[in-house]
Amino acid sequence: MPVEELGRRGYQTLLYGPMKPVGLKDPRTGKEPFAVVQLRQEDKEGRMWSLVGFQTGLKWPEQKRLIQMIPGLENAEIVRYGVMHRNTYLNAPRLLGETLEFKEAEGLFAAGVLAGVEGYLESAATGFLAGLNAARRALGLEPLVPPEASMLGGLVRFLATANPENFQPMNANWGLVPPVEGRGKKEKRQAMYRRGLEAFAQWLSALKPPLPGARSLQPLP
Repeated sequence: MPVEELGRRGYQTLLYGPMKPVGLKDPRTGKEPFAVVQLRQEDKEGRMWSLVGFQTGLKWPEQKRLIQMIPGLENAEIVRYGVMHRNTYLNAPRLLGETLEFKEAEGLFAAGVLAGVEGYLESAATGFLAGLNAARRALGLEPLVPPEASMLGGLVRFLATANPENFQPMNANWGLVPPVEGRGKKEKRQAMYRRGLEAFAQWLSALKPPLPGARSLQPLP
Protein backbone atom coordinates (compact mmCIF):
# COMPACT_ATOMS: atom_id res chain seq x y z
CA MET A 1 0.00 0.00 0.00
CA PRO A 2 1.59 3.37 -0.99
CA VAL A 3 2.19 5.59 2.02
CA GLU A 4 0.41 8.52 0.35
CA GLU A 5 -2.73 6.40 0.01
CA LEU A 6 -2.60 5.59 3.72
CA GLY A 7 -2.30 9.32 4.42
CA ARG A 8 -5.38 10.06 2.32
CA ARG A 9 -7.49 7.69 4.41
CA GLY A 10 -7.25 9.79 7.53
CA TYR A 11 -5.08 12.15 9.58
CA GLN A 12 -4.00 9.41 12.01
CA THR A 13 -4.01 6.40 9.67
CA LEU A 14 -0.21 6.35 9.46
CA LEU A 15 -0.03 6.19 13.27
CA TYR A 16 -1.39 2.64 12.99
CA GLY A 17 1.04 1.73 10.21
CA PRO A 18 4.65 2.70 9.40
CA MET A 19 4.64 5.68 11.80
CA LYS A 20 3.31 3.75 14.80
CA PRO A 21 5.04 5.09 17.95
CA VAL A 22 3.90 2.45 20.45
CA GLY A 23 6.74 1.25 22.69
CA LEU A 24 9.28 3.77 21.41
CA LYS A 25 10.00 6.40 24.05
CA ASP A 26 12.13 9.48 23.51
CA PRO A 27 15.21 8.91 25.74
CA ARG A 28 15.48 12.65 26.35
CA THR A 29 11.97 13.07 27.72
CA GLY A 30 10.78 9.55 28.55
CA LYS A 31 7.61 10.26 26.59
CA GLU A 32 6.16 8.40 23.66
CA PRO A 33 6.23 10.57 20.50
CA PHE A 34 3.18 11.37 18.42
CA ALA A 35 4.66 9.55 15.42
CA VAL A 36 7.97 7.97 14.42
CA VAL A 37 9.88 7.17 11.28
CA GLN A 38 11.96 4.02 11.59
CA LEU A 39 15.26 3.61 9.75
CA ARG A 40 16.79 0.28 8.74
CA GLN A 41 20.53 -0.09 8.18
CA GLU A 42 21.13 -1.23 4.59
CA ASP A 43 24.90 -1.71 4.42
CA LYS A 44 27.57 -3.15 6.68
CA GLU A 45 29.32 0.20 7.19
CA GLY A 46 26.17 2.06 8.26
CA ARG A 47 26.34 4.69 5.50
CA MET A 48 22.96 3.85 3.98
CA TRP A 49 19.62 3.66 5.76
CA SER A 50 16.10 3.13 4.42
CA LEU A 51 12.69 4.18 5.67
CA VAL A 52 10.76 1.19 6.94
CA GLY A 53 7.35 0.60 5.38
CA PHE A 54 7.29 3.67 3.13
CA GLN A 55 6.41 2.25 -0.29
CA THR A 56 5.43 5.16 -2.50
CA GLY A 57 4.52 6.29 -5.97
CA LEU A 58 5.33 9.95 -5.33
CA LYS A 59 7.57 11.77 -7.81
CA TRP A 60 11.19 12.03 -6.75
CA PRO A 61 11.31 15.81 -6.03
CA GLU A 62 8.32 15.41 -3.70
CA GLN A 63 9.94 12.43 -1.98
CA LYS A 64 13.08 14.47 -1.35
CA ARG A 65 11.07 17.41 -0.01
CA LEU A 66 9.11 15.25 2.41
CA ILE A 67 12.11 13.23 3.62
CA GLN A 68 14.10 16.38 4.34
CA MET A 69 11.18 17.71 6.42
CA ILE A 70 11.77 14.91 8.94
CA PRO A 71 13.77 16.12 11.97
CA GLY A 72 17.32 14.82 11.71
CA LEU A 73 17.09 14.15 7.97
CA GLU A 74 17.24 17.76 6.78
CA ASN A 75 20.58 17.16 5.05
CA ALA A 76 20.03 13.53 4.04
CA GLU A 77 21.45 12.57 0.65
CA ILE A 78 19.00 10.28 -1.12
CA VAL A 79 20.68 7.52 -3.11
CA ARG A 80 17.60 5.42 -3.91
CA TYR A 81 14.09 6.81 -4.27
CA GLY A 82 10.97 4.82 -3.56
CA VAL A 83 9.22 3.20 -6.52
CA MET A 84 6.22 0.95 -6.95
CA HIS A 85 6.96 -2.14 -9.02
CA ARG A 86 7.03 -5.88 -8.75
CA ASN A 87 10.15 -7.83 -9.68
CA THR A 88 11.17 -11.40 -9.00
CA TYR A 89 14.53 -11.43 -7.27
CA LEU A 90 16.54 -13.53 -4.86
CA ASN A 91 17.26 -12.65 -1.25
CA ALA A 92 20.89 -12.11 -2.24
CA PRO A 93 22.37 -11.71 1.28
CA ARG A 94 21.03 -15.14 2.23
CA LEU A 95 21.90 -16.94 -0.99
CA LEU A 96 24.81 -15.30 -2.82
CA GLY A 97 28.43 -14.53 -2.10
CA GLU A 98 30.33 -11.50 -3.37
CA THR A 99 31.37 -13.50 -6.45
CA LEU A 100 27.64 -13.90 -7.32
CA GLU A 101 27.99 -17.64 -6.74
CA PHE A 102 25.36 -19.42 -4.68
CA LYS A 103 26.70 -20.16 -1.21
CA GLU A 104 25.28 -23.67 -1.21
CA ALA A 105 25.77 -24.54 -4.90
CA GLU A 106 29.32 -24.22 -6.20
CA GLY A 107 29.43 -23.37 -9.88
CA LEU A 108 25.94 -21.83 -9.95
CA PHE A 109 25.80 -18.04 -10.39
CA ALA A 110 23.10 -15.37 -10.58
CA ALA A 111 23.14 -11.89 -12.10
CA GLY A 112 20.92 -8.98 -13.09
CA VAL A 113 17.48 -8.35 -11.64
CA LEU A 114 17.34 -11.92 -10.32
CA ALA A 115 20.46 -11.27 -8.22
CA GLY A 116 18.95 -8.11 -6.73
CA VAL A 117 20.21 -5.19 -8.83
CA GLU A 118 18.26 -2.49 -10.65
CA GLY A 119 19.19 -0.90 -13.97
CA TYR A 120 20.48 -2.03 -17.35
CA LEU A 121 24.12 -1.16 -16.66
CA GLU A 122 24.03 -2.87 -13.26
CA SER A 123 22.50 -5.98 -14.82
CA ALA A 124 25.12 -6.05 -17.58
CA ALA A 125 27.97 -5.52 -15.11
CA THR A 126 26.84 -8.32 -12.81
CA GLY A 127 26.33 -10.52 -15.86
CA PHE A 128 29.95 -9.87 -16.83
CA LEU A 129 31.16 -10.82 -13.35
CA ALA A 130 28.97 -13.92 -13.10
CA GLY A 131 30.12 -15.06 -16.56
CA LEU A 132 33.76 -14.39 -15.72
CA ASN A 133 33.54 -16.36 -12.50
CA ALA A 134 31.62 -19.21 -14.11
CA ALA A 135 34.41 -19.49 -16.68
CA ARG A 136 37.00 -19.47 -13.92
CA ARG A 137 35.21 -22.30 -12.13
CA ALA A 138 35.18 -24.26 -15.39
CA LEU A 139 38.97 -23.72 -15.66
CA GLY A 140 39.53 -24.86 -12.09
CA LEU A 141 40.23 -21.33 -10.82
CA GLU A 142 38.72 -19.52 -7.84
CA PRO A 143 36.07 -16.84 -8.53
CA LEU A 144 37.11 -13.23 -8.02
CA VAL A 145 35.57 -10.06 -6.59
CA PRO A 146 36.27 -6.59 -8.03
CA PRO A 147 37.98 -4.10 -5.68
CA GLU A 148 35.84 -2.43 -3.04
CA ALA A 149 36.61 1.04 -4.42
CA SER A 150 35.01 0.15 -7.77
CA MET A 151 31.27 0.55 -8.27
CA LEU A 152 30.83 -3.09 -9.31
CA GLY A 153 32.81 -4.23 -6.28
CA GLY A 154 30.68 -2.09 -3.98
CA LEU A 155 27.48 -3.35 -5.58
CA VAL A 156 28.23 -7.06 -5.22
CA ARG A 157 29.47 -6.55 -1.67
CA PHE A 158 26.17 -4.88 -0.85
CA LEU A 159 24.26 -7.85 -2.32
CA ALA A 160 26.24 -10.26 -0.16
CA THR A 161 26.24 -8.29 3.11
CA ALA A 162 23.01 -6.25 3.16
CA ASN A 163 20.36 -6.83 5.79
CA PRO A 164 18.49 -9.96 4.59
CA GLU A 165 15.30 -8.88 6.35
CA ASN A 166 13.10 -7.09 3.79
CA PHE A 167 15.97 -6.99 1.28
CA GLN A 168 15.27 -4.68 -1.68
CA PRO A 169 17.09 -4.44 -5.05
CA MET A 170 19.85 -1.83 -5.38
CA ASN A 171 21.20 0.26 -8.21
CA ALA A 172 24.65 1.85 -8.54
CA ASN A 173 25.15 4.83 -6.24
CA TRP A 174 27.98 6.56 -4.40
CA GLY A 175 26.88 5.15 -1.05
CA LEU A 176 28.19 1.74 -2.13
CA VAL A 177 31.87 2.72 -2.17
CA PRO A 178 34.10 4.01 0.63
CA PRO A 179 33.86 7.79 1.00
CA VAL A 180 36.62 10.32 0.41
CA GLU A 181 37.07 12.84 3.20
CA GLY A 182 38.03 16.50 3.23
CA ARG A 183 36.51 17.72 -0.07
CA GLY A 184 33.36 19.31 -1.41
CA LYS A 185 30.61 17.08 -2.81
CA LYS A 186 31.65 17.49 -6.46
CA GLU A 187 35.34 16.99 -5.71
CA LYS A 188 34.57 13.95 -3.55
CA ARG A 189 32.68 12.24 -6.34
CA GLN A 190 35.35 13.03 -8.90
CA ALA A 191 37.98 11.57 -6.55
CA MET A 192 35.84 8.48 -5.89
CA TYR A 193 35.31 8.03 -9.64
CA ARG A 194 39.03 8.24 -10.44
CA ARG A 195 39.96 5.97 -7.54
CA GLY A 196 37.35 3.38 -8.53
CA LEU A 197 38.24 3.38 -12.22
CA GLU A 198 41.96 3.04 -11.46
CA ALA A 199 41.34 0.19 -9.00
CA PHE A 200 39.08 -1.64 -11.47
CA ALA A 201 41.56 -1.16 -14.33
CA GLN A 202 44.37 -2.63 -12.26
CA TRP A 203 42.19 -5.55 -11.20
CA LEU A 204 41.08 -6.22 -14.77
CA SER A 205 44.60 -6.07 -16.20
CA ALA A 206 45.89 -8.45 -13.50
CA LEU A 207 43.44 -11.26 -14.33
CA LYS A 208 45.18 -14.53 -15.03
CA PRO A 209 44.50 -15.83 -17.56
CA PRO A 210 43.80 -12.40 -19.09
CA LEU A 211 40.50 -11.76 -20.81
CA PRO A 212 40.86 -12.21 -24.59
CA GLY A 213 41.04 -8.79 -26.23
CA ALA A 214 40.75 -6.95 -22.90
CA ARG A 215 42.25 -3.47 -22.90
CA SER A 216 43.51 -1.64 -19.88
CA LEU A 217 41.23 1.18 -18.75
CA GLN A 218 42.73 4.61 -18.32
CA PRO A 219 41.24 7.05 -15.78
CA LEU A 220 40.03 10.26 -17.37
CA PRO A 221 41.76 13.51 -16.36
